[in-house]
Amino acid sequence: MKRLLAILLVPAALAVLVAGCGEEGAAAGATVRVYVSAPLRGPEAAAGRRLCAEAREQATQGKGGKGHQLRVVCLDASGDGGGWTLAEVGANARRATEDSAAVAYVGEPDPAARKQSRPVVETAGIAELGGLSGREAVAKVERAMEEGDASQPRNAVFDAFGR
Repeated sequence: MKRLLAILLVPAALAVLVAGCGEEGAAAGATVRVYVSAPLRGPEAAAGRRLCAEAREQATQGKGGKGHQLRVVCLDASGDGGGWTLAEVGANARRATEDSAAVAYVGEPDPAARKQSRPVVETAGIAELGGLSGREAVAKVERAMEEGDASQPRNAVFDAFGR
């Protein structure tokens, strides 16, 4: 029980420490990143790979939102057994919070996994979008960046979708 509590509290504490990342804003033409976390091995791999491929495809076709370059970073949430694990989901969420250019996190296809990653990324001011195709999620991020403050893309996306 203590170990589980530590696994859940340490990522949240780290997220609080890095919550200020990205506050300085982004100049036009700057690269911003959308993190996608999904199992890329095992029985859920096809869905995870599809989520990543769609997100990347939309990022290449889209505008990036007010002149920003949008890059998709796909992270594997699967453990040794092939399905998502709490450790991998937590590590992926923490990695996104450590990147000052992260503007959004497309959560795992499984709602139970998103329940684990959402508090970590949202504490850092990064919106989590889940339950969408990769294409839909990135298109929503692009729209939020286009409609929001161009110098604060992370805040624009969080204001549109954060909870």
